[in-house]
Amino acid sequence: MSDIVLIKSNLTARTIAAGQASLAGQRRGVRGFMPFVGPAVIASIAYMDPGNYATNIQAGAKYGTTLLWVVVTANIIAMMFQAMSAKLGIVTGQSLASLCRSNFPRPLVLVMWVVSEIAAMATDLAEFLGAAIGLSLLTGIGLMPGLVITGVITYALLTLHNRGFRPLELIIGGFVAVIGLAYVVELFIAPPLWGQVAHDAFTPHIADSGALMLAVGIVGATVMPHAIYLHSSLTANRMPATNDSERRLILRYSNREVLIALSLAGMVNMAMIIMAAVAFHTTNPEIATIETAYATLTPLLGGFAASVFLLSVLASGLSSSVVGTLAGQGIMQDMVHFRIPLWVRRLVTMAPAFVVVWIGADPTDSLVMSQVVLSIALPVPMIALLVLAGRRDVMGIFANRRYVQVAAVIAAVGVLALNAVLLAGAAGIDFF
Repeated sequence: MSDIVLIKSNLTARTIAAGQASLAGQRRGVRGFMPFVGPAVIASIAYMDPGNYATNIQAGAKYGTTLLWVVVTANIIAMMFQAMSAKLGIVTGQSLASLCRSNFPRPLVLVMWVVSEIAAMATDLAEFLGAAIGLSLLTGIGLMPGLVITGVITYALLTLHNRGFRPLELIIGGFVAVIGLAYVVELFIAPPLWGQVAHDAFTPHIADSGALMLAVGIVGATVMPHAIYLHSSLTANRMPATNDSERRLILRYSNREVLIALSLAGMVNMAMIIMAAVAFHTTNPEIATIETAYATLTPLLGGFAASVFLLSVLASGLSSSVVGTLAGQGIMQDMVHFRIPLWVRRLVTMAPAFVVVWIGADPTDSLVMSQVVLSIALPVPMIALLVLAGRRDVMGIFANRRYVQVAAVIAAVGVLALNAVLLAGAAGIDFF
């Protein structure tokens, strides 16, 4: 059983009761589906974090919409692994981190934990900096006060988790809605050529080595270590099932939610590239940071468009900071059974962001380096998930079928190879 203990509030209890009615066949259609919505929505925040903003802005500004097909491909791979993570939690009632502890040798688990904790800190660095940048540009305050405000808001939101799973799911869902609506507004303000968008979304094209590196970066910023860990924690014992028939139904609802939530996340990422392409590609292709994007949007599209853009950045940073901390907490508790107060955990994960600002390091460079760290850590949860989801002694009749396992292995090899290219590029090795 997952070690994340939930004290069920009335809202959570009503959700469980509604889910049980759905499993009994008393609720159908959308009403039957809604009690199971939540885990994939929370996990989808990882696909709309500030690291995605930085990569997508560069891609759209320099190469227009020609890299949209990379977003589509990366999203399909992400759906596969998030669905497997969710299935692991639903079937076993345990998180991926907990199953690693019970199925792998202790020395290996300790190494996996250290790597995963470093990845969690790198994740929080990116999320905190993104939120602080958004606050700073939106209100005029400095980055350091922005970090403090972000920390306070994040801690307050995390306390909702003590009241059960539903309140936090609704809050994160609200942030997702803000980000999505912000980009709907942006596309109305600066509409693209939709025929070209449709063509580029499904036609692979790499213009040069720079486009290839950005494509690698898009994939690297999409499949995230903490999201793979977190999804299994969110589904483990969320909705009690008494038999395999009920588990199959929960899995069907879970796969449906993954498809919807990650499709929406993918469309937001596509909208980021499209907005940057429309606003910057022909006039400012060198745009590479959130700050310069905001400064350039104001004279190009007006203050309203620039403010909407910053609002989406702020919503992304705050929500992804909450989700990143939640994932880190679950990894620590489930993998090695370490328990520390939430405020201590919060301070530990906040520390790198404060150090970066205090020493005057460039925030965008720090965001890029955090993505490199995540690329190093990604093989740990990805390979562990593949191994565990394919084992019948762990999953029983729900173990991955051979064709699913083969497809997942091919996708994993592809993602890990691209991450290796990204790491080589960060180390100054040029293959092109």
